[in-house]
Amino acid sequence: MADGGIQLRRLRPEQWDAVAELIYDSTNAWYREKFGHEVFAGGAEVCRLFPEVYEALDPGCCIVAEDTGGGRLAGSCFYHPRDTHVSLGIMNAHPDYFGQGVAGRILAEVIAVAEAEGKPLRLVSSAMNLDSFSLYTRGGFVPRAAFQDMSIAVPEGGLAQAAPGGVDRVRDARPGDAAAMAELEFELSGIRREKDFAYFIDNAAGIWGAQVVEGEGGGLDGFLCSVRHAGSHMLGPGAMRAEEDAAALVYAELDARHRGGSPVFLVPVDRGDLVRTLYGWGARNCELHLCQVRGGCPPMRGVTMPTFMPETG
Repeated sequence: MADGGIQLRRLRPEQWDAVAELIYDSTNAWYREKFGHEVFAGGAEVCRLFPEVYEALDPGCCIVAEDTGGGRLAGSCFYHPRDTHVSLGIMNAHPDYFGQGVAGRILAEVIAVAEAEGKPLRLVSSAMNLDSFSLYTRGGFVPRAAFQDMSIAVPEGGLAQAAPGGVDRVRDARPGDAAAMAELEFELSGIRREKDFAYFIDNAAGIWGAQVVEGEGGGLDGFLCSVRHAGSHMLGPGAMRAEEDAAALVYAELDARHRGGSPVFLVPVDRGDLVRTLYGWGARNCELHLCQVRGGCPPMRGVTMPTFMPETG
């Protein structure tokens, strides 16, 4: 498909470095202009994490907008087909192509993919970026939940605060837990993506963590995954029956894999007890995000902690 010198097609393996550079430059340019700081540091190679992870999970599911005048990438977007939905991943337009409709054309292509599969299209997007908010709501997305992005600096020796109740029920996830994790998320949020959890638990890249909290009856009352990499340092995705389960899992994951770091995590704004607990540990707000859905959206129960690596939707 070509229009005005821009052609949409799927990402090729030899362009992984180019899309990493696009993500790095585009994201940093927007945050630098709006907030005076950058999100990524260390050079564009840190963003190679995105094609590496997403092509491992969903090969061939990245749309790029290529300038036919010289082959330069003007934009990109990863998407993730799942059992219950399609998740729209990180989308970028290069600063040199801002305002030229690149993101809108890519979004229309992803919408067509979801409609062809007969599934809702979901995303988690910044509530502080009104350009993207307008793009998505014009495209038929409806905000369904709000999250405050929080960050906490974890000392090398671990958090000084005492562990909350329930930490004794937390353990590392095992391969056999992936199906139960998927079932719990389906019960609480109406979405299912077992292969993501199997990927985290397998941890072939050595950057993932996953823990579960066991219920008194032997099932799972919650789970929390995380990634620690120069291109993404986050807790999530996670789903828990209660705020107490969420607090226990956050504390345990911070202690197990994030000492000496400052991970970001998304917490539902309406889970006041959990938010206050996290403030007590030193967490600070850094942004706001919205879960937006185009199509049917089951109610969200318990505690949902989405992430951008990979996108929960």
